[in-house]
Amino acid sequence: MTTHQKLIDSMIASGVLYSPSLIKAFHRCNRMYFVPDELQSETYGDYPLSIGMGQTISQPTTVAIMLELLRPQAGNKVLDIGSGSGWTTALLASAVEPNGFVEGIERVPSLVEYGRSSLKRDRIENASIEFADPHVLGKPGNHYDRILVSASADKLPTTLIEQLNPGGVLVIPILESVWRLTKGEDGKISSYELPGFRFVPLITPN
Repeated sequence: MTTHQKLIDSMIASGVLYSPSLIKAFHRCNRMYFVPDELQSETYGDYPLSIGMGQTISQPTTVAIMLELLRPQAGNKVLDIGSGSGWTTALLASAVEPNGFVEGIERVPSLVEYGRSSLKRDRIENASIEFADPHVLGKPGNHYDRILVSASADKLPTTLIEQLNPGGVLVIPILESVWRLTKGEDGKISSYELPGFRFVPLITPN
């Protein structure tokens, strides 16, 4: 049994990873392809790892929790804000299957290139990573079935709610909690809060 398998088994046993599509995604998207070469010996540790520029590749357990809250489905169009190493982008791309697509955006130019090369190395074809517009949050004017944010906001950015399709889900850390916001077909928002997390801060638009 590989260490990769042990990490997955541990997350399943602890109850943070349970959806068949996400279990498959974690098998498909080995964290080793997204961790810097000098940290390969720590690839399967259940803790965040630095990827430079003050950013991290998140703790696997935290990633699993957030993706389970997001509930990506086959065919979904997904926005991944703060794609970093590209690992969450890859996991989402696997979960939405070839008929879905994930758009990753990242503000740090060196991490855009890092994430793109990581996706290529892991042979992920239904995803892209672009440089984020520093003047806006997300991609205003576009609409998504799922939006994932991997950095902590001070308050809920309403512009992201506007970018959700009816029936869409936004998962975002706010202060020290992870929130799931679901947009009903009537446009009303229902929310769920899961406290007890720490993230790097979300960089707000200039």
